[in-house]
Amino acid sequence: MNKKHFVLIEDQKVSKKDIELIEKERQAKLKAHSKRILALNKEKLKKPVYIKHPEGRVVISIDLEAKNSHTFSSGEKIYIGRQFNNLNRRETEPVNAYVISASDIPYGSEILIHPNAINDSNKIFNFNENISDVKYYSIPENQCYFWKTADDWQPLKGFVTGLRVFEEYRGALVGVNHTQIKNVLYITSGHLRGKVVHTLKACDYEMIFMGSNGVEQRVIRCRHFENEINEREEIIAVDEYLTKRIVGEDLLVGISFSDAKSIIFTL
Repeated sequence: MNKKHFVLIEDQKVSKKDIELIEKERQAKLKAHSKRILALNKEKLKKPVYIKHPEGRVVISIDLEAKNSHTFSSGEKIYIGRQFNNLNRRETEPVNAYVISASDIPYGSEILIHPNAINDSNKIFNFNENISDVKYYSIPENQCYFWKTADDWQPLKGFVTGLRVFEEYRGALVGVNHTQIKNVLYITSGHLRGKVVHTLKACDYEMIFMGSNGVEQRVIRCRHFENEINEREEIIAVDEYLTKRIVGEDLLVGISFSDAKSIIFTL
């Protein structure tokens, strides 16, 4: 039977200075390793991949660790382990992906996808494997929401962007939030742009993604099919009264009550 013996020597002590030095060296090694992995991820994302999508799907590459970092204005990047204490997959799972093959999206375009699309059911196994965090998936088209043009993010077919609508609090008390008008959105794209619409319940889906500056950003999308009847349509009415109130700066729009502003500041 194997046995292990430990010898403890009590009179040998490590000074505080030595501990700080050891920790400093450990952090330096971790940072160097992290930089090597980041460089490998970037190289793999840019490398051409020759694989074809089937009908109704989009083949993508995605860095599974892309959301676990934050970049300061100085350029310094820190690691954020989101999955350890957060069960909200919209906040923890990566959604920034790159198109390898699709019907209507150019190769290499950056797209935003559903956070639940990255699972083993959609994963392409035994393909271009290495130690990087970049993996390949074939996901349904209806789980791709936005793609990035030279100017900005644009919604894909079947989606529009919008902002929540709030009744402004005009009282004297400090710290009282504005009141959100439920199941209502101010549309910011498509042929309904500039209109306030009523939606089905809980259709203001808020996406959380990484911006080009390495900082978390948010956008709200809603399902809408222009000039088409679709069972997944979420916009059910256009409200001209609320639209006039927004134009008259009587209502506020925004992602949340903390950034809500009158329309003059959102255009």
